[in-house]
Amino acid sequence: MLPWKRALRPAAALLLALAATLTPAATANATTPAPTSGWNDYSCKPSAAHPRPVVLVHGTFGNSVDNWLGLAPYLAKRGYCVFSLDYGQLPDVPFFHGLGPIDKSAQQLDTFVDNVLATTGAPEADLVGHSQGGMMPRHYLKFLGGADEVNALIGIAPDNHGTTLLGLTKLLPHFPGVGDLLTTKTPSLADQIAGSAFLTRLNEGGDTVVGVRYTVIATRYDQVVTPYRSQFLDGPGVRNVLLQDLCPVDLSEHVAIGLIDRIAFHEVANALDPGRATPTTCASATG
Repeated sequence: MLPWKRALRPAAALLLALAATLTPAATANATTPAPTSGWNDYSCKPSAAHPRPVVLVHGTFGNSVDNWLGLAPYLAKRGYCVFSLDYGQLPDVPFFHGLGPIDKSAQQLDTFVDNVLATTGAPEADLVGHSQGGMMPRHYLKFLGGADEVNALIGIAPDNHGTTLLGLTKLLPHFPGVGDLLTTKTPSLADQIAGSAFLTRLNEGGDTVVGVRYTVIATRYDQVVTPYRSQFLDGPGVRNVLLQDLCPVDLSEHVAIGLIDRIAFHEVANALDPGRATPTTCASATG
């Protein structure tokens, strides 16, 4: 849920969330990021080996560059056309995005994927998201026709069923008005609380939609999306992966699994191309 540059303890995360309520809410249109070394190159044409462009979806407080300084070059060097977007922007809040209403952010993703497909000529894309970015696309798939445009969704530490922030959100009823502020000023934070109206609607009738492959990559040391098993999905075409089942000594928490963990990156590559998958082990960190 909170992919910042440094690992952030839940108490600090909640404090920053409350501080963010000072910023007025708004909706914004998806923008096309400037080319970045190795990705967001709109001259890239998918190859026969990798026929689908990969769209990277950052998490809360993330952006199209910082969230992907590890994974985007990793995939681009392996021959993928890689793109990333900014979404959920608030006015006067640079760099830190993913704060707007999640249903509106899903509309931005829809527009961005349409642009990527039109530019590359590919009929479908694959999505890889970290935290909110692994959950938000499910709204696009379920309610905005995304299942016709997407082959696979790979979520890295996604908050598919919300989070309690280790129980801190349970304190909100004891502070009258705070919940309302979160809803009106930083709606994505309220949307991601376990039991929210957004998540209830998203998960009604099942976690998945027909025609899309789903992979969830989680770490048992996740201190933000808790309990970590709430990240997993149920349904056909789902593969749930616990990082420590692949490498028991991997200590990555919520931020590291998305930003720097090459064991997780290797599993992302396997999920993108299961026909050429190779075993993910601790040795994958050096691959």
